[in-house]
Amino acid sequence: MLQLRCNRWVFMQRNKKKIITRRGKSYYRVEICRSIVDLPLFEIAPKTKIALFNILGETTLITKIARAITQKLPKNADIIITPEVKSVCLAYELSKITKIPYVVVRKHKKPYMLNSIQEEVISITTGKPQSLWLDGKDRNSIKNKKVILIDDVISTGNTLTGLRGLVKKSGGKIVAEAAVFTEGDREKWRNIIALGHLPIFKD
Repeated sequence: MLQLRCNRWVFMQRNKKKIITRRGKSYYRVEICRSIVDLPLFEIAPKTKIALFNILGETTLITKIARAITQKLPKNADIIITPEVKSVCLAYELSKITKIPYVVVRKHKKPYMLNSIQEEVISITTGKPQSLWLDGKDRNSIKNKKVILIDDVISTGNTLTGLRGLVKKSGGKIVAEAAVFTEGDREKWRNIIALGHLPIFKD
């Protein structure tokens, strides 16, 4: 009886992450913070797909994720920085829990952004160059401060590199880099604080 229970447990563990099909669409099933989430597979290049993670509107899950990441973050940080759009809600929740203010890096320069600085990156979802913009008022809040970078998924690292560049230009010091998931080459992201890892799917 014990052996049967053990075998059943192993089977369940192995099937926590798997590809499933529903209504003709493929999803990658993951467990995060004791929640099962089906991530739609999205083609970014011929015969290459990624699992698309979108936490916008997932209030309960965002809270669970923020609490889990908070346990892994250094306690001496001064400010949290995140790129728009999907990870903004996570940065907000982290800020509520840690009492550390947060700054949003924009992907489009707004008319009200004065003395802003820019870094150019390549988007994994579009494959096209895009700019990251930091408002001048936020540059002042980063100078000489200990910074945590947070994103929803770190895949190619292009956005992360852009964020690093903006922090360096602003005179801040990065003390931690975190995400809900890393993606692709797991070894490349061993210094990233993350709750899980997503593969890149090759047909």
